[in-house]
Formats: sequence, structure tokens, C-alpha cells
Amino acid sequence: MFIRTYGQIYTCPRILVNLTRTWRKKNTNKKTDLVNIDTIARKLHTSNKARNYERCTLGSIGRKEIQTCYQSAIYDSVFNLVKKNDSDVIDAHDLIELINKAGISLDDPRLAEFTKALKELQGNKTNQNVIQSKSLTLDREKFELVTKDSLHMLIRIMTNDFCIPDFQSFENEIVTIFNGCKTIKTGKVASYIPELEQVNPNYWGLSLCTVDGQRLSMGDSNVPFTMQSSSKPVTYAIALTDLGPEYVHQYVGYEPSGLPFNQISLNHKNRPHNPLINSGALAVCSLIQPHLSPPERFKYVEGKFSQMAGGLPMGFNNAVFLSERASADRNFAIAYYMRENKCFPPPFELRELMDFYFQLCSIEVNCESIAIMAGTLANGGINPLTGETVVSAAAARDTLSVMHSCGMYDYSGQFAFKVGLPCKSGVSGVIMVVVPNLLGLALWSPPIDRHGNSAKGIHFCQELVQRFIFHHYESHLHYDKKIDPRKPRDSYRTDAITSLLFAAGNNDLATLRRSYIHGVDFNSVDYDGRTGLHVAASSGSLDAVKFFIEVGNAKLDPVDRWGHTPLSDAKLFGHTQIVEYLEKRIEAMKFDNNNNDSKTTDNNH
Repeated sequence: MFIRTYGQIYTCPRILVNLTRTWRKKNTNKKTDLVNIDTIARKLHTSNKARNYERCTLGSIGRKEIQTCYQSAIYDSVFNLVKKNDSDVIDAHDLIELINKAGISLDDPRLAEFTKALKELQGNKTNQNVIQSKSLTLDREKFELVTKDSLHMLIRIMTNDFCIPDFQSFENEIVTIFNGCKTIKTGKVASYIPELEQVNPNYWGLSLCTVDGQRLSMGDSNVPFTMQSSSKPVTYAIALTDLGPEYVHQYVGYEPSGLPFNQISLNHKNRPHNPLINSGALAVCSLIQPHLSPPERFKYVEGKFSQMAGGLPMGFNNAVFLSERASADRNFAIAYYMRENKCFPPPFELRELMDFYFQLCSIEVNCESIAIMAGTLANGGINPLTGETVVSAAAARDTLSVMHSCGMYDYSGQFAFKVGLPCKSGVSGVIMVVVPNLLGLALWSPPIDRHGNSAKGIHFCQELVQRFIFHHYESHLHYDKKIDPRKPRDSYRTDAITSLLFAAGNNDLATLRRSYIHGVDFNSVDYDGRTGLHVAASSGSLDAVKFFIEVGNAKLDPVDRWGHTPLSDAKLFGHTQIVEYLEKRIEAMKFDNNNNDSKTTDNNH
């Protein structure tokens, strides 16, 4: 199989059987050496450039013929995988359910053509709910028509080729934590900005977006709110990308201040301590496109925000903007103090800068758009949905570093210790959380604690790292009771059995001891029904055989799928010491069983 994506060709040997069958149907008169198809597949698989494909020929077969043959085999295989065994059609509802279970939303840009085609088949041009019933079915021809621009994505979905392969189990854990936080009643809605005080304190929403574009939303995730300070890391990343770290850090530092976020203070170089406090955010705002007019400047940054959010709609809350500007004495005092210390580059106009800062704080988003922004930072600056590079990888890295140490106001140190993840909060009740290389998370609940952080959001983050191996400094090797969602559902058991069997074959007592301490079942079998004792006996690992029996309490006579026991394997491979040891143990076991039977008989009499 090959799929042409971003100029590359991908192949799958599993499709070769279907390819052969398809070729024979279409070319009954050609005597072609079909074995060479495998050679072509290997060449295609190792080819990074599409032009190499031109060199792959099969006798007199043309490139287009091979391409058509492969494509037909791909669609046949995928169609047969999705359809039910007793049917020649696919229920579109089942196909969509398969997509949803993988954590992929139907509004994902990568499925845009697929969704559009389904709507057209259903006669639904406007309704966002694509499939309203199970009445829509797809035969082989319709399936190819619907999926022709999204086939690669569907194959990823069917093979769970995502960073969180068992998304449903992960979702269940997140739902449990989310519901548990509903009982948190601490905190108060921010009142120093009058307009924010009007927000319903009972709102509680969550959204997440993985680096592969898997998404989950619950609660009040679609309710709009203003970004406030959660805009600061995004603005900082934009400045780093546009101007470079050397220039940006001439005007702002990157260390924690240990002071309240609106403190009138500078570091020893007379610069703001970091870009995530008010003084630092003002400095960063002054660096971005200073030669543009105020409307053009705002439009530029808003466009970048929209790119980071995957094109989701954004708004602007003018009431909050006016409310902030009317109650901004403290921020104006900070700005005047900074101007006195020459913290801003020329050209500079203070009131325009303040308006720009308040405008960015007043951009209206929801949990879904914040989650995609966070997912973009987690993905090294590349939007997980669009594949567009919005900020540079270095800018994303530096932004996450500052978020880790400075993102939670004067609670940042404690949060870094307890949670260990890059985060940024805002007084609107939002917390942007990033698990680097895995996902971005948005939490929103208006009541905030005395530090200015969402009370529910803080509790959720603490529960999150208690349940998952997400803390930045957490060992992935020694936390058996925590969940690593990056691993497939059965990987823990599979890894344990694999480790056990390899240790048995290599006479590796250290690994066997570790497996025993971790509670691994020493009677576990592989897909052939072979236990570790089978493997140890076959390979002549006498010490391992003794450990399995004397410490692991392994059964002496398990039978694999071919009817072999550890004793018969030891005899087959000529390991006489193991044969003698096993025969003695088996005789002792029979003797003990006979004695137990005799005692039982005597007691009955």
C-alpha cells in the first residue's frame, strides 16, 4: 500500500495479498512475476522522494497501472476492515463512531472533505450534526468517494496510530477527575475588574488537544471568556519567533520574581523579571510590530492567536476592555515606572501600548481554542490540526520553560513542585496546561484563590499528576500504580510477560527478581501457550528454571500449543541437568499429592 502525503510515499506489506488478487483480475493475460511486487513495496517504503517511485517498474507495467492497483487494494482492505462480516456496505454511523472513539472530532480540518462528502450524500448542507440516524450506508464505490481525501487519516484511526492509543480509557479517567472537582466551592470571582465580577461562578469547563489532534471537551467548554493573562505566553512566543531570543531578552528577563504579578518592580538590570507578569507582558507588547498602526498591530497578533487555535472563531469583549482600561491605575503606574527606566524600545507611545495590552487580555475564547493553543505549544509550535508552524520550536521550548517557573503568579514555585507542568493562569478563571510532546489542556472556572488561580483548576491539576505519569520529573520506570496513557491498553501486561520470557531465556536472575517483586505471574503464557519455564528449560538456563519453580511457584508441567512441557523441551535440546532437576521435582510433587490423597481418604473413614 502507498499513500501520497506531503510528498512522501508510505507502504504496507499487509496489502500485498489484495494487490495480487486485484492485479490478477485486471490482467488475466499477463504472465507477471508477482513476487517482484514485494520488491516494489520495499522500494516504495524506503523512498523519501516521490521521484524514486518513477524508477520502480515491474516489467512492462506502467507507473499509473501500479498506482491504480495499489490504490484499489488500499480501499478494498480498509473497506473490508470497517464493514461487518455479513454485509457489503458500511453503516456511516459506525464509521463515525470509530472516528469518535479515537478522539478525533468531525470538525477536524483533516476530515473536512470527508465530512463534506457525507453531508452531500445525506443531503445535509448546513447542519453540523452530520449523521442524525443510522440510515446512511456506504457501498464500496461510495466509500472510496467519501474517503478519497481522508484515507490516510482513517487508516491512522483504525490502527490507533496516535500518541494516546486507548483514548476511551484516558477519557474515562479525565471525566472522573473533572466530576470530582465539581464539589470544590472555594475561591471568589475576580472583582478588581468590574466586568469580570458579573460572570456566573458555577461555570466549569475543560478541553484538551493532543499533539496528534485527539480532542476532548466537557462541561462549559463552549462558553466564551476573556483570555486575560493566558494571552501572555502566546504573545511571548510570537515575539521570540519574530525577533529572536537575544533581542527580546534585552527588554525582559526569564526568571521568577517571587512578587505579586502587578508589583511595581524591576530586576537588577532594570528590566521586568519575566514576560508572564504585567510589567514583562507590557515590555513584550512594546516589541511586537511597533511600526504598525494600532488596528494593524492588533489584527496581526489576533491572526497569530487564531492560527494557534486552529482557526476556531475568536471574539473581542469590548465591555471587558473598557472596564480594564477604566480600572488600570496600577498598570499605568507600572508602565510609567518602566518608561522612566527606559524599558521600552523606540518608537513608543504609552497610551497606545496600554490599549494594545488591554485588547489582548480582552480577546474572547473558550476552552476548546485555549486547548488547541496549548496543544500547539506541546507540539513544538506546530498546530496539531492544521500542521501549520505558528511559532518556532525554540520559541515554544522557551515559552514552556518560563511557564513552568513563572506561570501561576506568586504560587508558581509551589505549583512547579506539586504539579511539575508548564501552566499559565488568568484572573478570568482559565488555566492553560501543557504536557510537553503529548497534549494541551484548558481548564476554566471563574472562582479564583488568593493567588489569582482557578480553585477548581488547581485541584484538577493536582489530581491529574496523582493519576498519570505527567509530572516533569516523574520516573516512567518505577511508577506501576500510575497510568501512562502513551502506552497501549495491554502494554503493561505484554511488557511484563515479554520481560519475563527474555529473562528466562537469558538466565537473568536480576530481572526475574524484579518481576517477582512487581507481582508478575510466573505462569503467564505467550501466544503459543509457552511459559517462562518452557523458555528457560529450552535454553538450558538452570538457575532460571530453579527460580521459576522454587521462588515463582511456577507449574511444573504446563503444556503449550504443540503439547510440549518444560521437561520434554529440556530433553529435546539435551539439557541433562535440567532434565534431572525437573524429574526430581515432578516425582516429589507426585509423592506429595499421593500423601495428600491418602490423608484425605483416612479422614473420610
